[in-house]
Amino acid sequence: MTGLHDRKDLPFDDAFHEECGVFGIFGHPDAGALTVLGLHALQHRGQEAAGIVTYDGTQFIAERHPGLVGDVFGKNSDHAQKLKGSYAVGHVRYSTAGGSAVRNVQPMFADLAGGGIAIAHNGNLTNARTLRADLVREGAIFQSTSDTETIIHLVARSNYGPVVDRLIDALKQVEGAYSLVALTSKKLIGVRDPFGVRPLVLGELDGAPILASETCALDIIGAHFVRDVEPGEMVVITREGIQSYRPFAPQPERFCIFEYIYFSRPDSNVEGRNVYDVRKRIGEELAREAPADAHIVIPVPDSGVPAALGYASASGLPFELGIIRNHYVGRTFIEPTDGIRHFSVRKKHNPNRATLTGKRVILIDDSIVRGTTSRRIVEMVRDAGAAEVHFRIASPPTTHSCFYGVDTPTTEELLAHRMDVEEMRRYIKADSLAFISIDGLYRAMGEKGRDAKAPRYCDACFSGAYPIELTDVTGGRKDGQLSLLAEVA
Repeated sequence: MTGLHDRKDLPFDDAFHEECGVFGIFGHPDAGALTVLGLHALQHRGQEAAGIVTYDGTQFIAERHPGLVGDVFGKNSDHAQKLKGSYAVGHVRYSTAGGSAVRNVQPMFADLAGGGIAIAHNGNLTNARTLRADLVREGAIFQSTSDTETIIHLVARSNYGPVVDRLIDALKQVEGAYSLVALTSKKLIGVRDPFGVRPLVLGELDGAPILASETCALDIIGAHFVRDVEPGEMVVITREGIQSYRPFAPQPERFCIFEYIYFSRPDSNVEGRNVYDVRKRIGEELAREAPADAHIVIPVPDSGVPAALGYASASGLPFELGIIRNHYVGRTFIEPTDGIRHFSVRKKHNPNRATLTGKRVILIDDSIVRGTTSRRIVEMVRDAGAAEVHFRIASPPTTHSCFYGVDTPTTEELLAHRMDVEEMRRYIKADSLAFISIDGLYRAMGEKGRDAKAPRYCDACFSGAYPIELTDVTGGRKDGQLSLLAEVA
């Protein structure tokens, strides 16, 4: 995986991106079709590739292709028809430069001495480069540039016998954040890293156990939520039932707080909390911390909507849709001249002039990354007739890159790393700018505030406090997400 700064095809994509979503189902006659639907619900977690591996009792069947789930497995494609069997695992991926090639699309599959295994992984291993280099020196031949394949090689080389023991042996050698699902001819396995950075839930449909990144993937198929897979837990599903193991040394929980702010779907329940409700409470706290003399509150759609609703409720100001989002904009767009590039933000957002003209506006967004899109949106709202634009951000300033499975720019590219709030305000040309404080964010999460010695969540993108070792970061620098897409020499 790699940082957004490495992408050549998204020069104006000024946002964070979750890397992937996973889904698995065991013992259902429609496993393949249900996995397609589950991945469709998880599409927000990855839009460039989709893959499914099934087992039909005699063989594994893999369909892994670049593209959206609907394009890969839709009615005009025969890929889904090939997915026979009652066991399945699937994956959606937000890949990076060169990473949408078929060789990098998950689930990864390998025939091992004890049988086949397919693995789908959400997260980022922070020592994968080091492990990969060691494996290559020992004679391993890699077919992809994904850190998931590193796990498969470690499983293959383990001296243990049972596949569960081999997977545990492999995972004890890795560092980083991961939630993964693995499928063998007899088992479906789900694992979360000991810190529990990435989400994974257990569900059930017609007696068939399900593993998924979010509860919205259960909802779409009519399954019911059983519980969260806990940090450091391995869930092993067989025909005999479900077994839970705790093979790793306990660690303090560090669930990614940005899952609540942006990544998870608003209708998902994550770690016992409804994401939509949390985002509204963040907006309420933001209103208390950073009020403004204004006429209306408007969101930057869609991610800013729940926080804007909370802000409007707490401030007593009307909530209005002052910006309309075009939901049908594609990822490819011909931009032959600088003049056309200047209007790239309007592919996705357009101002509602009748709502904005003459109004003092509070504009709510989830985050500021590079600041280029924020600047254009402020300019667009002002050009549409707004008298004042007060920008409010439903997260603290993002000052550090993520190394745990979120596609972010280098630290130097993050606007909040280079500028203080006043400098940022001048850059985006807002009348005022304010972010929720990190303590305010924790209060919205039901905490008294952030405990600096033992924070409840992974908030490294705001605080720089990385909970998991960054072994692969050259010289200890923390200046961007690791790239496994660079070929090993």
